Amino acid sequence: MATLPIIIAPDPRLKMKCKPVGQVDEAIATLMTDMLETMYLAPGIGLAAPQVGVTKRVIVVDATGKDEERNPIKMANPELLFTSEEIWTYEEGCLSLPDHYAEVARPTKVRVGYLDENNKRCELEADELLATCIQHEMDHLDGMLFVDHISALKRNMILRKLVKTKKLKAQDAAAE
Repeated sequence: MATLPIIIAPDPRLKMKCKPVGQVDEAIATLMTDMLETMYLAPGIGLAAPQVGVTKRVIVVDATGKDEERNPIKMANPELLFTSEEIWTYEEGCLSLPDHYAEVARPTKVRVGYLDENNKRCELEADELLATCIQHEMDHLDGMLFVDHISALKRNMILRKLVKTKKLKAQDAAAE
């Protein structure tokens, strides 16, 4: 297992549409495991392949609470098979937009089809936090960030702050 570097927005790699996985082979299964380790260490509840510089349709999620047993889910080529009309709003954050959050409204319930780490076709029904997490990570596969679901004013404020933070970190690194 390996920890992967997480790309911080704004970065053009986060806006790319990812390619489907032909099959979950050893390389993709290893990517899933490494992504999961990276997500847990960050810490986060979801991570998409483009966030670690891989333009493949792969996500990992685990929306369990601190005191609950972990329930990692590894998905290749996830696709929404059903979304409820009922909407749930949640204050989302993202490992690629550290320390920034915004209320995002999404369908409360989803059913998703995907290939698991053994290349087996699976379906999963999820609601509330897990459903939000899956939808958030799936957005990454199409080059969307949670800030693309909020007003342009709020989005631009967050992105400007991230640019400023990146510049300051680059200056600090150059000074060392």
